[in-house]
Amino acid sequence: MKLELYQIDAFTDTIFGGNPACVVPLKEWLPDEILFKITQENAVAETAFFIDKGDKIHLRWFTPEIEMDLCGHATLATAHCLKTILNYPNDTIVFETLSGDVTVSIKNDLYYLDFPSRMPTISCLPEVIHKSLNIQPTEVYKSRDYVLVYDSEEQIKSIKIDRQLFDTINLDPGGVIVTAKGEHCDFVSRFFTPQASILEDPVTGSAHCSLIPFWALRLGKNKLSAMQISERVGTLQCQQKGDRVIISGKARTYAIGHLWTV
Repeated sequence: MKLELYQIDAFTDTIFGGNPACVVPLKEWLPDEILFKITQENAVAETAFFIDKGDKIHLRWFTPEIEMDLCGHATLATAHCLKTILNYPNDTIVFETLSGDVTVSIKNDLYYLDFPSRMPTISCLPEVIHKSLNIQPTEVYKSRDYVLVYDSEEQIKSIKIDRQLFDTINLDPGGVIVTAKGEHCDFVSRFFTPQASILEDPVTGSAHCSLIPFWALRLGKNKLSAMQISERVGTLQCQQKGDRVIISGKARTYAIGHLWTV
């Protein structure tokens, strides 16, 4: 079977920046075993598979290890693929997902993701994560992911993970966010996932479901600018909106091709 394959760099306006995702349109769902094999072969953090149902797009996200309940950058990549390559006629796309309906609106080369807000609550840091970090946080919170708060952007840049120890904990499907107030934006972050083929996710849209309500409350503002300061760097414009968050960013097409399944 021959399938179309698109690789998109999300949350960036330049190739080789942001977070790469592969997007694969389907006519019908293939067995999960095949979806995982395709994702593993693609060797990026997430591959999005979708079926156009007319009024909605049924969207699923896979890492090489698990199916995710929510993924920001692969959703943005799918919207970009639909709009700029596949000529989707509308400027609003409704995705049917494991996290309910997710809407992406498109305006002036920006993609606005309407995601659920996940305010983190005060928590305790598991000993394994504590020992895995070279710098300890000043505060610990948790929603789907652990949210570790630090004093400065420089600390976020300097964080190193003892991967051998870190990989002994299973947070399926969550990860560890490290964050601080930004020097040139409202807040910065990085994101790490234990037992994943890619330890540090370059730009994690779903992590901002927790970061946005947290920093909106702390900074006393509902519109925020954010940077995920991985090696590839991603930029996001954010808004807290009741029980939802709006995450916006740009995307660029890196590659268009085909794949063949057995």
